[in-house]
Amino acid sequence: MSNSADSPPGPVRRPARRPVRLLTAAVFALAGLIFVTSFNTAKGTNIRTDASLLKLSDLIHERDRKNAELGDTTAAVRREIDVLVGRDDGSTEAGNARVRALEKAAGTEKLTGRALTVTLDDAPPNATANPGYPEPQPNDLVIHQQDLQAVVNALWQGGAEGIRVMDQRLISTSAVRCVGNTLILQGRVYSPPYKITAIGDQDRLRKALTDAPAIQNYQLYVKAYELGWKIDEHGEETLPGYTGTVDLHYADPVD
Repeated sequence: MSNSADSPPGPVRRPARRPVRLLTAAVFALAGLIFVTSFNTAKGTNIRTDASLLKLSDLIHERDRKNAELGDTTAAVRREIDVLVGRDDGSTEAGNARVRALEKAAGTEKLTGRALTVTLDDAPPNATANPGYPEPQPNDLVIHQQDLQAVVNALWQGGAEGIRVMDQRLISTSAVRCVGNTLILQGRVYSPPYKITAIGDQDRLRKALTDAPAIQNYQLYVKAYELGWKIDEHGEETLPGYTGTVDLHYADPVD
């Protein structure tokens, strides 16, 4: 019987390297996946900087420019159509007069007359509350969609024959909408100050503005935080005719 001390030592267990190798392989695979994903996202650009990305404001201005070009093109085509239609279309003078009256009511023809312009603007930079009023919140210092709508509605209520917001004529399907601190009107983008011009009886227009509850509320912010409010009267002003497209889904004939 041999001495145990002289017996050869038994096999020594080797460290478990397989899980480590698997973990290492998984890490490299994940790194490769991230690299490929980053490459596909960047499409060869430097994704650590936004210099190559089109900012939202740039996109808005570019779309605004294209909409303006399309509006000019639409107006030119419409004039050509009117010329072609006017060539021996078999219409009578009475019929033409009725068409002209409808065009005036629809806002597609120029309109000239005594006018009134309302200008709305944001409060001055770093505006603070006037004595007796609470300190303003950010929303208290800017023009909102409801402010513009209040002025437009009051002018219609005051008998306005036609209204222009900034450089565009309003028609029955026009929608005054704001996104943030910008006005989007018929595909165009505008920043304050906002000018709203109406043709009609100036006294009636002023009274309608004074009597409108929404504008009375706005005047409180004018006093408290110096939001912009100005009314100018014009001896004669010409509003352009509407030249954009008309998306009409339902209509009833007018007798």
